[in-house]
Amino acid sequence: MNTKRVLLVLHIGPTFSQDLLSGRSASVQVIVDGRNSNTAAILFNYVNTIVAAFNTDWQQRAGGATAQAHLETRAWFNPNLTSRWFIVPGIVGVLTLVVTTLVTALSVAREREQGTFDQLLVTPFRPGEILIGKALPGSIIGLFEATLIIIIAVLWFQVPLRGSLVTLYVGLLCFVLSTVGMGLMISSLAVTQQQGLLGAFLFMVPCIILSGFATPIANMPHWVQQITYIDPLRYFLIILRGVFLEGTPFHLLLDQFWPMAVIGMVNLFLAGYLFRHRLY
Repeated sequence: MNTKRVLLVLHIGPTFSQDLLSGRSASVQVIVDGRNSNTAAILFNYVNTIVAAFNTDWQQRAGGATAQAHLETRAWFNPNLTSRWFIVPGIVGVLTLVVTTLVTALSVAREREQGTFDQLLVTPFRPGEILIGKALPGSIIGLFEATLIIIIAVLWFQVPLRGSLVTLYVGLLCFVLSTVGMGLMISSLAVTQQQGLLGAFLFMVPCIILSGFATPIANMPHWVQQITYIDPLRYFLIILRGVFLEGTPFHLLLDQFWPMAVIGMVNLFLAGYLFRHRLY
């Protein structure tokens, strides 16, 4: 099931029939993959039909005895189906995306609009050093803002944090790297703050929609699913929910860390190229 080779697992114990015939209760475990909610609902309805048919058959064979089988549903990682457990960790990623992208997208554009951009040309700093100076404030603000929301999520909203903080912050650093790089790209292209603001929203809205924050990626069309692989928020949401709710260890999230790191390095490289191009 973890590798998506099966959607449903039916586990019947070796003493199932013996327990029923002796008048004792017998249990059967049914595990359904809930990553695709529509498929899971269909499978669950099939199981209900099978149980109902078994109950009818048992009543006929047992001479009108009470039905012996019923379903007891238990959801993994969120047994009470509390919606805030699923939503609040995602908000950490969404707000971090908004804050870091806006702060960095307006940084260079503000210099151009206020007329101080030309002063950068006469400083002894190289374009790469100026770029790092523009990236650090957004990174620090993003890390601080994410830390504050994590504290609120745990202490106020009572969302369990079952995983390691080291794993969580490694993912956060990779995510901030990618969003800051995108913000600097937008800022390098924008001439005014209004252009930077519109460019930031043009990037953020598709990122949030395609991240799986509200709609499962598995329910999207196949060609849209391919586009989500360049969305850093997609990977960060998996890390957030995995660390918060599942306690996923570091090594199982490596396939989520490296895509964000690659996206961040590519964004910073393109931002540096555009920044040098606009300087000269």
